[in-house]
Amino acid sequence: MNTSNPKNKVGLLDLELNQLTKALFVALVALSVVMVTLQGFVGPWYRSLFRFLLLFSYIIPISLRVNLDMGKAAYGWMIMKDESIPGTVVRTSTIPEELGRLVYLLTDKTGTLTQNEMVFKRLHLGTVSYGADTMDEIQGHLRNPCPQMQSQAGGNNASSTPPRKAQSSAPKVRKSVSSRVHEAVKAIALCHNVSPVYESRAGVGGEAEYAEADQDFSDGNRTYQAASPDEVALVQWTESVGLTLVSRDLGSMQLRTPSGQIQTYCILQMFPFTSESKRMGVIVRDESTAEITFYMKGADVAMSSIVQYNDWLEEECGNMAREGLRTLVVAKRALTEEQYQDFESRYSQAKLSIHDRALKVAAVVESLERQMELLCLTGVEDRLQADVRPTLELLRNAGIKIWMLTGDKLETATCIAKSSHLVSRTQDIHIFRPVTNRGEAHLELNAFRRKHDCALVISGDSLEVCLKYYEHELAELACQCPAVVCCRCSPTQKARIAKLLQHHTGKRTCAVGDGGNDVSMIQGQASVLGRRTRRGAGSERHPCSFQEGRQASLAADFSVTQFRHIGRLLMVHGRSSYKRSAALGQFVMHRGLIISTMQAVFSSVFYFASVPLYQGFLMVGYATIYTMFPVFSLVLDQDVKPETAMLYPELYKDLTKGRSLSFKTFLVWVLISIYQGGILMYGALLLFESEFVHVLAISFTALTLTELLMVALTIRTWHWVMAVAEVLSLGCYVASLVFLNEYFDAGGPSLISRRVRASPQPLPEARLPFVSGPVTSDLRVRCGTFQ
Repeated sequence: MNTSNPKNKVGLLDLELNQLTKALFVALVALSVVMVTLQGFVGPWYRSLFRFLLLFSYIIPISLRVNLDMGKAAYGWMIMKDESIPGTVVRTSTIPEELGRLVYLLTDKTGTLTQNEMVFKRLHLGTVSYGADTMDEIQGHLRNPCPQMQSQAGGNNASSTPPRKAQSSAPKVRKSVSSRVHEAVKAIALCHNVSPVYESRAGVGGEAEYAEADQDFSDGNRTYQAASPDEVALVQWTESVGLTLVSRDLGSMQLRTPSGQIQTYCILQMFPFTSESKRMGVIVRDESTAEITFYMKGADVAMSSIVQYNDWLEEECGNMAREGLRTLVVAKRALTEEQYQDFESRYSQAKLSIHDRALKVAAVVESLERQMELLCLTGVEDRLQADVRPTLELLRNAGIKIWMLTGDKLETATCIAKSSHLVSRTQDIHIFRPVTNRGEAHLELNAFRRKHDCALVISGDSLEVCLKYYEHELAELACQCPAVVCCRCSPTQKARIAKLLQHHTGKRTCAVGDGGNDVSMIQGQASVLGRRTRRGAGSERHPCSFQEGRQASLAADFSVTQFRHIGRLLMVHGRSSYKRSAALGQFVMHRGLIISTMQAVFSSVFYFASVPLYQGFLMVGYATIYTMFPVFSLVLDQDVKPETAMLYPELYKDLTKGRSLSFKTFLVWVLISIYQGGILMYGALLLFESEFVHVLAISFTALTLTELLMVALTIRTWHWVMAVAEVLSLGCYVASLVFLNEYFDAGGPSLISRRVRASPQPLPEARLPFVSGPVTSDLRVRCGTFQ
C-alpha cells in the first residue's frame, strides 16, 4: 500500500538534446527551402525539395541515441567496478548523468543516516528509570518473583480455576516496583512479531538435515527474525535480563523465565503495525492461569490518547528524544472471557463485511483501545553510520540542499539532525509550531518568513495543513532553507514532498531510503538512490546486515551499501557522466553538421544541383568505421581527477547550471561546423581545380582528418584507449583508400560529368564561382548546368 506505479524516467540531458534536435530539424527544413528558392522553383520544385531534405538529413543526429545509450551503459559499468564504493549496483541505463545535476537530496533517517542496528538503552516506569548501567537491577527483580505471581502460581494446580474478573472490578492497589518490572518486561517479551530461528545441524556428507530432532535449541544457536530491527532489539534485551523467547508459531509463544520455567501463551489475535496507526497489539491467553490480556505498544502520539491519565509520559518522551532515542509506549488491558468473546464475534463480523471493511475492523479494534494501563516507556538507540558527518558536509559544500524525512518524533529527528551535522549547532532552527487550521498555518508561515538562513523542522500534521492551504508559500520558503527536517512523515507525505519539490523548483532531486516506506518517494524522482543491505553482518567489506529487505533497493535506480558512498557517486561519477554525455552529444551533432555543410556548399557551387556529394558507403563509413571509435572514446575523458573532485566539492555547483550543454554551446558548435565544412569543401574545389575528378577523395580525406583532430583537441585527459581508437580509425581509412578506391571516384563530381556529357544542349557562357575566366571546352566534362 506504500508503493505506487513506477513511471518512465527521462533525464534532463535527454530533454535538452531533444530540444536541440528539434532546432536541427527546423534548420534542415529551412536550408532545403532556401536551396529550392535560390534554384528558382524551376520545374517540379517539390521534387527537388524532397531531394534536398534527403541530402541534408545528416543534420539530424540519428546515431546520437545509440552513442548516448552505449555511453550510459559504460558509465554504469564504471560505477559498479569502482573499488572505492563496493557493492554499488546500477539498475538503470537512462539517467546516470542526472547524478551530476542534483540540487535537492531527500533522505530517510532510520537505516539511511543511521545503521538501523538498534540497542536497548532505557526503560522508564514513571517513578523509576533504568539505563545501561542499572540493567542488573532488572535482572534481580526478575529472579525474585513478585508476590502476585507467586499467589497465581500457587493456584495453577487446579486446572479448572476460572479466570479472574476484569481488572477494573478489583480494588486498585499501588503496585511495587518489582511487580511493575515483571509486567513491563513480560509485555515487551509478548507484544511483537519476532520469531526465534535455530540453525540445523550438518548431516551426513555435509548436507543440512531439516528434521526437528536434529536442530540445536541451545541459546547460542538461536537468532531472531522480525519485520523491524526495533522488535529484535527489544526481544534481545528481554533475553539479556532473563526472560527469553524460546519458540513461536502462529498460535502460541513460549517464554523461559530466569528460573528455567517455561510459560506458554496462546495467541488469540494479532494486530500488526501500520504506518497509519503507528501501533501494534496482541491478545494472548496464559495457559497456566487462563488470563486473557491485550498488550499494545506504539508511538507516543498514538498511545497518549489510549492509555490512562498520567503526568510523566509526554515529559519523559521528550527527554529520551533529546538524547536521540527512539521511544515506544507499552500498555495493557486485562479482559474477561465474556469481554473477549464479545470482541471476537464483532471482529469476525467486521472482517466478513463487504462494504467499508477496513473502517469497520478499525472501529472494532478501537473499542478495545480504551483506558489501557500504562506499563512503561522504552528507549532504543540507533547509531549513525560511518562517515555520515563528513558526507553531509561534502554535499552541502557542493551546493546540495538536504531534506530529512522521517517517521520519528520531532525531538528525535532534531537530535539526529544536529548529531549528524545536517543542521549546524550554531545554526538557527525554526521549529514549526503545531497547527490545526488555516489561520494558524498562515500565522506560523508569516513568523517563519521573517527569519533568514535558518533550518526548518516541521511535523507531519502541520505539514499536511500547510500543503492543503499554502502549498506554494511553504515550498517557496522551505526551498530557501539550508536544511529541512520533516518528522512524523507518512510514506504518502514523503512522496508528496518529493513531487512538490520537483514541480515547484524544476530542479533535479534525489531520494535516498532503505525501507518499503520509502518506495513511493523513490519512484517519484528523476534520479534516486536506494540503500542496499546485504547478508553477512560483521563483514569488513559489507558491514550492513539484512535488516529492511530489498524493497527500496529494487525500486531504486542506484543501490549503495553505505550512505558515505553517495559522496563519491555524485562528485566523481555524476560529474563525469554529465560532462562526457554533453561532450559526446555535441560532437555527434557536429559530425553531422559539418558534412551537411559540405553538401550545401557543393550544391551551391554547382547551381544548386540536388546531387549527393558522397556515396552511401562513404556516408555510413564516416559515421561508423572512420569516426565512431574516437568520438565514443570521449566517454573515458575526465576534466578533473577524482581526487580533485572530492577535495573541492564546490566544483559540483557549476554542473547544476547546465553550462556544459546549452543553446549557447550548441550555437558555438554550429558555427564551428559551418566554418570547417565551408573551408573544407570550397577549399578543395578552389585549390584542386586541376584535379577536379579527385575532389571527392581529397575533401573526404580532409573531413576525416579534421574530425580525428577535433577529437584529439577536445580530450582533456588522455587514455590509452583513446590513442588506440585514433590510430585504428586512421588505419581503417588508409586501408579503404587502398582497397576501396573505386568508391572515392564515383561521387558527385562524376555524376555531374556524366550528366554534362549526356546533355545535348551546349553550355551557356557563364562563370563558375571558383573560376576566374569564362567556361571553356576543357571544363565541359567537369561541370555545367542541368536543364
